[in-house]
Amino acid sequence: MRIAFLTAPEGVEQVELTEPWKAALDAGHEPVLVSTEAGEIQAFDHLDKADTFPVDEVVGEASAGSFTGLVLPGGVANPDFLRTDEKAVAFVKDFFEQGRPVAAICHAPWTLVEADVVRGRVLTSWPSLRTDIRNAGGTWVDEQVKICDHGSNTLVTSRKPDDLKAFCDAFLHVFSEGAG
Repeated sequence: MRIAFLTAPEGVEQVELTEPWKAALDAGHEPVLVSTEAGEIQAFDHLDKADTFPVDEVVGEASAGSFTGLVLPGGVANPDFLRTDEKAVAFVKDFFEQGRPVAAICHAPWTLVEADVVRGRVLTSWPSLRTDIRNAGGTWVDEQVKICDHGSNTLVTSRKPDDLKAFCDAFLHVFSEGAG
């Protein structure tokens, strides 16, 4: 499976990128780092700069159709930046329109809210997004991982880095089912 990992040039929570990335690699899949700008992204450990990672594809040139699924790592600044980028929002929305699975953790559902794809869906996130999700027509739950298939695709969401093991297991299972 070819899996897109969409991040902004700056602000992604490093562990929410690297742990799902490693899980995809360990399962024999091809993770692809997609960002809004070429070059490299700057990851963060909460509010402190962490490592940088090379961008594989730029969002305006990438197509949802060339991926099995999409992973949206969190970090506060990352989804806040992505939701202001029209091409990033369109890229995310395209996965839903094509019925391809999407996985989002922590603050990443902010980008889903902007793409107007949470209406009628049940999902979890970092607790501070609860009102945004409800205002966008979604149902927020406080669960380690939530798999919602009430829509055009399957959506996997988790709350925080402590949920990464369950998040990785869930999205890999869901993406594999969609690819088969």
